[in-house]
Amino acid sequence: MSVRGIRGAITVNANEEGPILKATLELLNGIVNANGLDPHDICNVFITVTQDLDATFPASAIRQMAGWELVPLMCALEVPVKGSLEKCIRLMVLVNTDKTQQQIEHVYYGGAQALRPDLSRP
Repeated sequence: MSVRGIRGAITVNANEEGPILKATLELLNGIVNANGLDPHDICNVFITVTQDLDATFPASAIRQMAGWELVPLMCALEVPVKGSLEKCIRLMVLVNTDKTQQQIEHVYYGGAQALRPDLSRP
């Protein structure tokens, strides 16, 4: 078994608590479903947001999910590079798995598909 990183990102339309929490759950559920994950196999989840998303902590949405109460979560600001994608939430999920790097499914939704078109699926 190895520790693998699974990336994901999603954009939101507004800097409001509801859309941020909803998008966080959508993204995490997409990663979980695409990779067949169980919360007990998660090492941690690192969450970043662009500096224009400050209405809430995205981790608070994950804390409400059954089985995720003990998963270590951390939120941080994404590096504010001029001209970069706005209103974006990114996740790095570290998981114990038997999957190879090639078998890992990364998830990009909405405008975030532009970040990694090589990994994005329609």
